[in-house]
Amino acid sequence: MALETAWYGFVCFGIVGVAFLGALLVLGMNERVSRRDFETTYESLLLSRPDDEVIVDVLPSYHVSTSQLWTSCWQGLHPFCLLCTRFLSFVIMLLFLLWDVLLYDARIFVYYTEWTFALVIVYFALGTTISVYGCWKLLNKPLIHNGKKDEFLSRDVEEINTYQEKEAKDSIKLERRYVEEEFEQRAGFWGYLMQTTYQTCAGAAILTDILFWSVIVPFLQISHLRLSPLMGCMHALNAFFLLLDTALNNLQFPWFRLSYFVLWSCGYVIFQWVIHAFGFKWWPYPFLELNNEWAPIWYLCLAVIHVPCYGVYYLIVRGKNTILPRLFPRAFLRSH
Repeated sequence: MALETAWYGFVCFGIVGVAFLGALLVLGMNERVSRRDFETTYESLLLSRPDDEVIVDVLPSYHVSTSQLWTSCWQGLHPFCLLCTRFLSFVIMLLFLLWDVLLYDARIFVYYTEWTFALVIVYFALGTTISVYGCWKLLNKPLIHNGKKDEFLSRDVEEINTYQEKEAKDSIKLERRYVEEEFEQRAGFWGYLMQTTYQTCAGAAILTDILFWSVIVPFLQISHLRLSPLMGCMHALNAFFLLLDTALNNLQFPWFRLSYFVLWSCGYVIFQWVIHAFGFKWWPYPFLELNNEWAPIWYLCLAVIHVPCYGVYYLIVRGKNTILPRLFPRAFLRSH
């Protein structure tokens, strides 16, 4: 065992342990089950809804419906546009990751950057798959007549008069009628996995880019992380494509799912401890070293910085759902 540490190393263990257990506690309180009127429960990664459960009109808090996963927050924007955006993001990021692996080999995955970049790719893979499914369901859904939630996708349909606009109207109506039927259908396991992956990689991308551009590039000499076209792109494209998807998607961003972001980072730190315990010789990031009297301060700072990093993205999504409806009241659909 090569992991040697003094008393301050055990303080670092304690900081990570408290963060890990605290995140699990928050998830246990908020994600496992949420109850509202009629004693209904919503499905999550930790609790699945039985197939025979009756769906009621009252939607629980943080409800994620099936349609939210593949429809856009912009009225009239066809889900195929969101599908194309996610697929292109997936392909471009995958090519950059393959370039990185071919250049430095698989040992590159000792870095948090590659963990986060790969997680963003996983999100876009899930998003692409679910968008394909949603578009397929939309195209194959028979028209039904149900005016229950006319505001959801077509508040301005009555104003469409020309022949070309009539085609757009039919497309909007088709999407609306499908969404009306699926509006209260809760997302399944893969849907919630996509939702939580989205929120985890959002916080992780902000953390990665902030540390890279404000700490590593100016102050630290790390051979792999020296500024280069590849490194610059990898620490910009992750946030860029996520923000582009956020501008188009209809997903929620509840605050308590910061816990998944914390668990993700704790998993990376524990991974570092394990590989060093089995003989790995060097630390990819100097501030993770345990044989340093300042290590507890570094670990505490890294734990605390998760809150503002997640908070930045939370405010972006909140601003999107608060400001854009005022600027574009007839075009923007607020997330539920």
